[in-house]
Amino acid sequence: MDAERRKIFGQIFFPESLAIVGISRTYSGLGGQFFLKNLQRAGYPGRIYLIHPTAHEINGLPVYPNLAALPEVVDLAVVCVPAKLVPSVMEEGSRKGIHNLHILTSGFKELGTLAGSHLERELQRVALKGKLNIIGPNCMGPYVPASRLMLWGQIPANPGFIAFLSQSGTLTQRVTEHAHFTGLGISKAVSFGNAAVLDSTDYLEYLAEDPETKVIGLYLESIRDGRRFLNLARRINAEKPLVLWKGGETPSGAGAVASHTGTLAGEDKIWENGLRQAGITRARSLEEVVGTAMAFLYLPPAKGRRLFILGGGGGNSVYYADICIRTGLQVPPLMGETREKLTALVPAVGSFARNPVDAWRAFHDPDFMAKFLEVVFADPNLDMIILDRLIPRMTYATGEKDHTPAVIEYLKKNRLRKPLVVVVDGSGEDTFLATEAARIRQYFCQAGVPAYPSLPLAAQALAHLVAYYEKK
Repeated sequence: MDAERRKIFGQIFFPESLAIVGISRTYSGLGGQFFLKNLQRAGYPGRIYLIHPTAHEINGLPVYPNLAALPEVVDLAVVCVPAKLVPSVMEEGSRKGIHNLHILTSGFKELGTLAGSHLERELQRVALKGKLNIIGPNCMGPYVPASRLMLWGQIPANPGFIAFLSQSGTLTQRVTEHAHFTGLGISKAVSFGNAAVLDSTDYLEYLAEDPETKVIGLYLESIRDGRRFLNLARRINAEKPLVLWKGGETPSGAGAVASHTGTLAGEDKIWENGLRQAGITRARSLEEVVGTAMAFLYLPPAKGRRLFILGGGGGNSVYYADICIRTGLQVPPLMGETREKLTALVPAVGSFARNPVDAWRAFHDPDFMAKFLEVVFADPNLDMIILDRLIPRMTYATGEKDHTPAVIEYLKKNRLRKPLVVVVDGSGEDTFLATEAARIRQYFCQAGVPAYPSLPLAAQALAHLVAYYEKK
């Protein structure tokens, strides 16, 4: 990306000034007042200008009748006016010298009507004539904790190293929440809706050279230029893993795509083949996108598929092995010195030293757990580790003391020796378990140890990790 193009995205993601066009006098849900309140909550340090045709003051800030009346050329204009007024606002911005616009407004191609499609073509015509950089329409726009540009999304939030590009505002909102509560943070996120002008490839070009972005997640329903996207994605993926969730892979989902962003989802087999050839990791849920991105960010490279599982309960051990093997991982039997050492650690009754290892004591004795893991870390025939953890309570005969801090202390010191993830499952209808499980997972994730709410998610993240490094 050339310097001029980088400057444009710098203004979009780090605007020193912005205008909200079409703000209402009173709060009325999603719109200008909503964005203003969020900017103020986030502590946005830039200059905010409000545009309303007749108001003089809103929320203590002066109001201007139009963009032409502004005292400066703002870096970003956020457009919230009715759809039929959007082209005229764009033209007004162009005359003022404002070239970066985020259009919240819906009512374009996604309607599936001739009028909606015509209006979007008019938007594109005005953008092309004025050389305007348009985010949207029909979208929530950019979200950047580092610049406090948080018009929406999780507030408060800290910067991180994961970027997320999405045609869905709701899913992008959810990712900002995941990133905050797991300690991952977000470098840049963009909800770009119909992508009438700027498409996913434009944002990818910027993120490819963004030093604050290490992993990129995407939710896409369509792309305008498949060849350009795959060529670019292949190049970026070699340095920064891409995790893509393709919306509309089923006939019903493809139908929903047309009414969401007004685009065609495309044949899923074509997508599948293209992503495989480019080496891009494909996910099929929000949790899988975030969980896989977390594995890429926190874990060392995987050298192979041979997995060791430390848990408790015979049934769990069988189930865990089945799930992991179905995801393409291997759960080999323990051999030689490793088997001898682990057998010596495990009591003869109630546990057994095979893989997965059923070692109940590891749940409530961090030192015992560490002895186990030291043996596994030293075994060159075992590549990855899944560590099962229980929520402390008398039901499990583990006592009520929470040993999480001691476990985290050990794992923090050793987490780069081999890829290791934790499972803390609080599923069921017990609200105490669910709350405690979420709290414990947050502790692990914030310490740089990936923690998952279920074994399938943990196994899938590791399978994606090893597949990525095999392709490299």
